[in-house]
Amino acid sequence: MVQAARVSYGIGTKQVQSDEGLIRYLLRHRHTTPFEMCEIQYHVKLPIFVARQWIRHRTANVNEYSGRYSILDREFYVPAPEHLAAQSVSNRQGRGSVLEGTEAAEALETLKRDAGRAYDDYERLLNERADGSVIDPQRQGLARELARMNLPVNFYTQWYWKVDLHNLLHFLMLRADAHAQYEIRVYAEAMLETVKRWVPLTYQAFADYVQGGLELSAQGLSVVKRLLAGEAVTQETSGMSPREWRELMASLGRPAS
Repeated sequence: MVQAARVSYGIGTKQVQSDEGLIRYLLRHRHTTPFEMCEIQYHVKLPIFVARQWIRHRTANVNEYSGRYSILDREFYVPAPEHLAAQSVSNRQGRGSVLEGTEAAEALETLKRDAGRAYDDYERLLNERADGSVIDPQRQGLARELARMNLPVNFYTQWYWKVDLHNLLHFLMLRADAHAQYEIRVYAEAMLETVKRWVPLTYQAFADYVQGGLELSAQGLSVVKRLLAGEAVTQETSGMSPREWRELMASLGRPAS
């Protein structure tokens, strides 16, 4: 990566700037091309609904397990009780309070029952078990590419995902964030550990400037300057929307009102 970055300047720059300093400069100023020189490939097993989120990152090479060619495993995801939450009242794509008692038990039972029943029906449609044995020799069975449509999105798929470091860091910026859905965030957090071992200097720069940094709008910067000057600033006098104001105050560790 640093060799790719220095190719524009020649060998002499190696003597005046360390690898760590150069990497931090490149990341801080968003000079992304050198990071595209490094690639990594992951073998990932994940629920289909997580894969549908993940595939929105279109800057990688993907080769997925084929349900047309092979019989899918009887393996599906059910949230742990502490992650079984109600719909958030303030965020249309987020979670609210954790379900408890009878409601939680019924939700978990429904998820398990429906997934198990769907797989039983999948095998009956195929007329074949995962080990290749035939259920009823008198029947043909439905084609694999059609039978799979009966399975819910909490069943697991697998793929190889090859990506360059620049696009991997963008993925991790979004998916390792506290606001990301839990089920994809745990994958991103595990992948962060691989980045830490693979390119430790880049990992530290990413932790400092992206994960631990704060990007301000023009209005946000103005608010910070006014606060530092001792001015009492409110949302109404900030020039920011209520949501932007709440996000800024949360980032600064200050109450929104």
